[in-house]
Amino acid sequence: MRVLILGGTGAMGIHLVRFLAKKNNQVYVTSRSKSGTSNNINYIQGNAHNPEFLGTLLSQSWDTIVDFMVYSTPIFQQRYIQLLKSTKQYIFISSARVYADSTYPITEDSPRLLDISKDNNYLKTDEYALTKARQEDLLFNSTSNNWTIIRPYITYDDQRLQLGVLEKEDWLYRTLHGRSIITAKDIQTKSTTLTAGKDVAKGICALVGNKLALGETFHITNNQSFSWQQLSEIYLNVLTKHGFKTNLIEQDLDQFLSWRHGKYQVTYDRLFNRVFNNNKINQFIDTSTFTPPQMGLETCLQNFLNCTPYPFKTINWREEVLKDKILNEQTYLKEVPGTKQKIKFYLFKTLPSVGRLLTR
Repeated sequence: MRVLILGGTGAMGIHLVRFLAKKNNQVYVTSRSKSGTSNNINYIQGNAHNPEFLGTLLSQSWDTIVDFMVYSTPIFQQRYIQLLKSTKQYIFISSARVYADSTYPITEDSPRLLDISKDNNYLKTDEYALTKARQEDLLFNSTSNNWTIIRPYITYDDQRLQLGVLEKEDWLYRTLHGRSIITAKDIQTKSTTLTAGKDVAKGICALVGNKLALGETFHITNNQSFSWQQLSEIYLNVLTKHGFKTNLIEQDLDQFLSWRHGKYQVTYDRLFNRVFNNNKINQFIDTSTFTPPQMGLETCLQNFLNCTPYPFKTINWREEVLKDKILNEQTYLKEVPGTKQKIKFYLFKTLPSVGRLLTR
């Protein structure tokens, strides 16, 4: 099969590409930085958000398109028909964040936030969970059924290690520089489900080219659930073994949201208990074979710590300043890369009102 993967270089995509290539599929992957061909994998350098670049790709015929791109709803509305017409199977990567709160294990038919929320201010936004649900609706209501919707939940790998709503750049960076971690006490008590990106990719691979998956929705998650408190302990134990001093501060929710952006991700996801029923995807892959989170997270964190220098992505220096003020700790100017970032950091630290303008 000829498979096009849009944006396939993340925690799920890198594994999916390899799995599909091993099955002798011809895999084409869009990437902003990579190009070249090796072992059935063809990297096409370009930005899949660019209409001209995407249009060139969609002028061809594909057996399957797997779409990891994140669109605004108006942009997706302009593109989804062309995506459906260019392939026998369009796999849309949605998110299990679309689900509303549930006291029972979540199935694919569980209510979505978009359908039952009474929060008009929230519904006026195009927040991620609403965006994905609205884009799902475009597929549900289309005249074609050659689509498959995938709803992964929180995925992890060596480069993505989450703690509540915090990415590793928000919590691990501080620990490795001798400072404290701040998280929300209310989140720590909630149950959650983390799945290795490699395992989600196995599930997607099982659906590629599968006629039984057409017109269907699947979440692909681990069978096991843990509290964020338990997951915190896994991280902290690994860090302690590596000789790092750890200090985790649990804040009340209002105080946490006073410095942390993205309140809806907290209030309409991380404050929900997320436990999933995997019966539907288990028709195609046995999720009981997925890596146990306690083992997978420990291995991924150890792998990250073995890298030198540590491969952190962009740090939110404004939030680092705010956390330092709360904790009476200090981030040093020498940590901040580049003259422009150093100037912004200095303004965040010394002139908060000016610093706020720079983030708008």
